[in-house]
Amino acid sequence: MVVCCTLAEAALQRTEMKNARLLIVDDHEIFRRGLRALLEPSSEWQICGEAVDGVDAVEQCKSLKPDIVVLDVSMPRLNGLEAARLIRKESPEPQIVIITQHDSPQIRSAALEAGAQAFVTKSAVASELVSALRNLIQHLGE
Repeated sequence: MVVCCTLAEAALQRTEMKNARLLIVDDHEIFRRGLRALLEPSSEWQICGEAVDGVDAVEQCKSLKPDIVVLDVSMPRLNGLEAARLIRKESPEPQIVIITQHDSPQIRSAALEAGAQAFVTKSAVASELVSALRNLIQHLGE
């Protein structure tokens, strides 16, 4: 059976099929709550969990199998860059978005070296995070 559809319908079907699972990682509860409030209204993804530091993030990734990890850099026990390296080592599937209050070329470079696919400063989270997530979702499974 051959099914034909327009390009717009095909794009919509691909988008609907990609209901990405997100893991939010930040050591500040108020920031995690803010991210949840920003992200929960979208039907493009679901928040599958939260982690409070890098060690917790690595463990949560093993059990929850998120598609995308939104990961803060500065955290106790294990920072976000080291957590990103361990997550990528354990399982290359999750896409990683690094969020940080520090915007420097060195941190951006370190984030990419650690395996991040996107980098967003905390001051621009409201305007840039949703766009970054949508971009990553379009490329899930490629």
